Amino acid sequence: MATVLSFLAQPVAAANFTPPSGCKLEITVQNRGCTVSQHYRCSADAPGDQRVTYFTREGATFQSRIDRETRWMESTDLRSGLTDVLEDEAQDHASFSTLLSTGRDDFDFWTRSNSGERLRHVGHDELTGETVQIDGVTLEMTRFDLTTFSESGQQLIHRKGQQFISRTQGRFYGGVETSEDWTGAVQQTNDSPVTFSFPGQAGFGSTTPEYDCDLQMVGGEGAGILWQLMKEART
Repeated sequence: MATVLSFLAQPVAAANFTPPSGCKLEITVQNRGCTVSQHYRCSADAPGDQRVTYFTREGATFQSRIDRETRWMESTDLRSGLTDVLEDEAQDHASFSTLLSTGRDDFDFWTRSNSGERLRHVGHDELTGETVQIDGVTLEMTRFDLTTFSESGQQLIHRKGQQFISRTQGRFYGGVETSEDWTGAVQQTNDSPVTFSFPGQAGFGSTTPEYDCDLQMVGGEGAGILWQLMKEART
């Protein structure tokens, strides 16, 4: 929570991202959908863990930590302080290595929020066999299907669409998807990466999103924080 508060205390219009002490920024990614993401690693985390913080034009909005298998270890909405963490026991944890070796990974796991809410996430990722180059970075395309349920079994959000993975970086990036929440509200989004900036390159550390900001649409209140957490946790 101290880390969350430190981000909230930063100026909304901060020009450059500075990772927490003991952490090193590796990549800044400008995405469709008017977001820019800062990808970094911290020496205090388990080997293979990665962190990301997302910025909109209003400032830092979301951060998450994944492990070497891209499991959703921790996700935080920085506006509300709501945090979800992965539960240790699972029917089938997500596995990046399984996806790479077999072309498909099925998962069925639970997260718990600091408000006490438990959520079940069931779905799969699969490689399409297509490889693309975006700003000089080689990415592979995936298809995914993900349904999130309440502890009582109510379907809350269904997401499906296309994402990207980087074998070198060991992570997912957003793509084109459709999501529907429990109210029947449907959102179609494109969060694909557009540019990658590495240390010493122009745009590295920039917190100002550059793409689709004039087209950004604000969704209804129905899905709220939950939809945002599920949308960004793996990316």
